[in-house]
Amino acid sequence: MKKLLIVFNTLIISVLCFGQQYPAPMKADMTEIWDPEVRIIQPGELPGMPPSDAIILFDGTDINNEWTDASGNPPGWIIENGAMVCVKGKGEIRTKRNFNDFQLHIEWRTPAEPVGTNQDRGNSGVFLQGQYEVQVLDNYNNRTYRNGQAGSIYKQHVPLVNACRKPGEWQTYDIIYTAPRFAGDSTVYFTPPRVTVIHNGVLIQNNVSLRGPTLYEGIPEYSVRKHGAGPLMLQDHNHPVAYRNIWIREL
Repeated sequence: MKKLLIVFNTLIISVLCFGQQYPAPMKADMTEIWDPEVRIIQPGELPGMPPSDAIILFDGTDINNEWTDASGNPPGWIIENGAMVCVKGKGEIRTKRNFNDFQLHIEWRTPAEPVGTNQDRGNSGVFLQGQYEVQVLDNYNNRTYRNGQAGSIYKQHVPLVNACRKPGEWQTYDIIYTAPRFAGDSTVYFTPPRVTVIHNGVLIQNNVSLRGPTLYEGIPEYSVRKHGAGPLMLQDHNHPVAYRNIWIREL
């Protein structure tokens, strides 16, 4: 009987060992994804020019195509030499369209003859979803507080470097923005908004996380009112800052 048990156990072990299915060795083509094919677009012919899938927000001609004032009326800004220029007291302008995640290209210029110091010199701002400001300011030989200079996420993130050109020269912002996601119906971020900014070809904000909408006084709230897609807004800060070649890609 004992010998019979030994033979039976040996048989079971043999079946388990030799009958087990081991995965086949991996081959290169097993990790290749072919479909669906990546969408093809046409890049801009030169750096800064819009690719074929971009939405043109301003091409130097009609400001009324894509922009309104804060009340939805035609903007009070003017067009000079293919650029739209802020007119003191006419207020902010904003896009008619709303956006969530995007890649934005925008070019700006402060007055060639600088007037004022600190924040009172070539001041404006690019507001993402109408709430989160990337500061525009003449900071060429003009010192101000670190978290309020050109390229800052105003009063939240200091730019890595000051890459400003001289007053009167055109400058570029290339901005990658990821909109916030909210936890259900609450006012708490599930994931906060994130921003990357390249100023004149130089990385100055590296995928930074925002804690709330821009405030001049006080601390941005960790929890904010839930919001969806929002417009791009350009600030009137009483200085004739000019903008041109504005395009955006929805991501």
